[in-house]
Amino acid sequence: ARAERLVEAVAWARDLVNAPGGTLVPAELADAAAAMAEREGLEARILGRDEIVAAELGGLLGVNRGSTQEPRFIELRHVPEGPARGRVALVGKGITFDSGGLSIKPADSMVGMNGDMGGGAAVLGAMSVVRTFAPDLEVRAYVPATDNMLGGDATRPGDVLTIRGGTTVEVLNTDAEGRLILADALAVAAEAEPDAVVDLATLTGACMVALGGRIAGVMGNDEAWVDQVCAAAGRAGERVWPLPLPADYRRHLDSPVADLKNVGPRWGGALTAGLFLQEFVPDGLPWAHVDIAGPAWLDDADDFGPKGGTGFGVRTLVALLEGFEAPAA
Repeated sequence: ARAERLVEAVAWARDLVNAPGGTLVPAELADAAAAMAEREGLEARILGRDEIVAAELGGLLGVNRGSTQEPRFIELRHVPEGPARGRVALVGKGITFDSGGLSIKPADSMVGMNGDMGGGAAVLGAMSVVRTFAPDLEVRAYVPATDNMLGGDATRPGDVLTIRGGTTVEVLNTDAEGRLILADALAVAAEAEPDAVVDLATLTGACMVALGGRIAGVMGNDEAWVDQVCAAAGRAGERVWPLPLPADYRRHLDSPVADLKNVGPRWGGALTAGLFLQEFVPDGLPWAHVDIAGPAWLDDADDFGPKGGTGFGVRTLVALLEGFEAPAA
């Protein structure tokens, strides 16, 4: 019965990833999440545009600026009936289609970009079975959802966005949008003071250059927590590999007009993306980032999975929550 539940969760995540970008718009993704939460007995809070403005989620609003589809910010919460053995926050990138914005992608690179919400789908899939696999663990999930389009008032290269909490970001490449919406979500997640945070995102092509299309990169600010994430992936049969976050690379994100810019140099792009996200995690809060750009999607079916969305990350998150141990302070 547990195996069937896990299979259902992975299959649902695949269905979400495979849905066309013009069909699974942010509002539809939020509706799907809310329906799942009601079915599974989870608390759900869906922020519409006005609430997102009030919450000062400037990264999400900046990415959404070129779209006619309104953004959503999805929050789900599982609270145990008895004492909790810890509190974990899950964050998933929810870009329902990525054109690249004004820094537009080539036509071939745009194919499959309906799957750019693979991290959000994995988080939702894991939440759909959290009461089965981790009933005594408090889990909060955050999925910022928008598409990245190039309408008449889209964010321009050189614009400065203010993220939740006040950090300013100079946007030099609008195709590096995932980190902007994740920044807001990480800031919100940290405010609830969890024991640990993990985010999943189809974030960088650079991670695929480093590890290929079947292995996700894992990085973070706490070695024990990163090790716990990698161990969970090993138990789940999903391939990951730890990558560093070199402190001296942070200077590549320095901006003359803002607290930081959203892209670094060509080389080491997966690492500078991780360093960008780290800026929105308070010191002392264990955090891990999983870049699933490669294994979230298959161009052709093989023994790993079917063509299209793979649901990668659902099993790792379930294993992580099931075996969670709060990192030492």
